[in-house]
Amino acid sequence: MSGAPWWLSGVLVDGAYRTLAWVTAVMLPPMAIFFPLFTLLEDSGYLPRVAYNLDKPFQRCNACGKQALTMAMGFGCNAAGIVGCRIIDSKRERLIAMLTNAFVPCNGKFPFILTLASVFFVGTAGGFGESALSAAIVTAAVLLGVGMTFAASKFLSATILRGQPSGFTLELPPYRKPQFGKVIVRSLLDRTLFVLGRAAAVAAPAGAVIWILANVTVDGSSLLSYCTGALDPFAKLLGMDGVILMAFILGLPANEIVIPIIIMCYLSQGSLTELSLPALAQLLGENGWTWRTAVCTMLFSLMHWPCSTSLLTVRKEAGGWKWALAAFLLPTCAGVIGCLAVAQISGLFVA
Repeated sequence: MSGAPWWLSGVLVDGAYRTLAWVTAVMLPPMAIFFPLFTLLEDSGYLPRVAYNLDKPFQRCNACGKQALTMAMGFGCNAAGIVGCRIIDSKRERLIAMLTNAFVPCNGKFPFILTLASVFFVGTAGGFGESALSAAIVTAAVLLGVGMTFAASKFLSATILRGQPSGFTLELPPYRKPQFGKVIVRSLLDRTLFVLGRAAAVAAPAGAVIWILANVTVDGSSLLSYCTGALDPFAKLLGMDGVILMAFILGLPANEIVIPIIIMCYLSQGSLTELSLPALAQLLGENGWTWRTAVCTMLFSLMHWPCSTSLLTVRKEAGGWKWALAAFLLPTCAGVIGCLAVAQISGLFVA
């Protein structure tokens, strides 16, 4: 943008465009792999049998076995999983599936959890042992997310969405050879591009806001530094700091930008940036991170508010902002309670 004012170039290029490009570059590859494979299993007739076999565990939570399919889709993107809740006939059970889908880690959370696991618990050198340990930590996060989904479903069934599980009615199609052409088209158009389009619509404006907060100064300090300072006392109770909590807030459009925002804040830069694992480990250590910080941050990453795309999808699918608010509060309260417990209990044994 030759000749444009520096602030306009910063807002549009370093803010909106850079954030949009970052979100697209991180989201697109895993979704382009996950959704075709998911659609392939769906088209082969395998996934309906998964829902049927998991109906009894979900009935214990007064939910429906079809929720297993929406959870599986949530591993690719929670927004797509929420849209997939249309297959559930009962409105009560459909709402339960929507409100609890955020507990399933999407492809935006996996890199975050894997990065922190590699830095604090595995090491940055690589090797088979390190890879196996990283996989074990990510698997533990997945199992915790699934367990929290069951617990939250049971909680909702006993409180605001009381009721008995409906009868399970599902036609089991025969196993068949997938039609690869239709699978590719349906997975890319109906799921990958749908989710990417919704994410892009909020990523660009959010990028502009992030740039403004990082570059507009008052008395020599950026607006972003004032925000992180205000959040710091509460964040310390949760085993984190104000920068981490602010990164999650600004990462509302997409979880993929949380780590770049943390790096940007610690380096006092004006736009999103990235570092190698050794450099990231050094930066986090210099800013007071310990294993407790990493555990609480990973836990909060797993259990906090859904991204803006998912919240907008809940509002549209459920028919009101009150359900979007419930989808926001449920995982957030669970994450706050979990982090508070870990931080305070670990503080009793480790200084």
